[in-house]
Amino acid sequence: MATAKKAPAKKAPAKKAAPAKKVAATKAAPAKTVAAKKAAPATKVAAKKAAPAKKVAAPKAAAAKKVPAKKRTPNAAFMKALTLSPALAAVVGDKPLPRTEIVSKLWVYIKAKGLQDKINKRMINADEKLRAVFGKAQVSMFEMAGLIGKHVK
Repeated sequence: MATAKKAPAKKAPAKKAAPAKKVAATKAAPAKTVAAKKAAPATKVAAKKAAPAKKVAAPKAAAAKKVPAKKRTPNAAFMKALTLSPALAAVVGDKPLPRTEIVSKLWVYIKAKGLQDKINKRMINADEKLRAVFGKAQVSMFEMAGLIGKHVK
């Protein structure tokens, strides 16, 4: 037996609402009085305050899994005391110091004497003691570490 396929029934197109009705609905709205305009913002603020605050759940499982970080130990090469040249010893002192301390004491000297350039803070204007160490009148702060290397053993 042959079966015949039934054609799907066509749907009737939906009717669109006339735009005239929407315009009429907006015109029919009553005008607010001055008292109603003042009261309206107060009710909106009250509605906002009444809304419950959202709570953020703290991830307890992630905090429990964290492993405390080990304290960094400084490299022994940086902490090795170096002997200073007489020119550098005149600025930072005559005791043997590690390279990190030498740079720190140089910065203390530079800040105390006001030798940092006023316009370009990366430049250091050398006085008589620093000119003996650096070899020139003005040095970049990035050059400074390289120039110190010539004065330590």
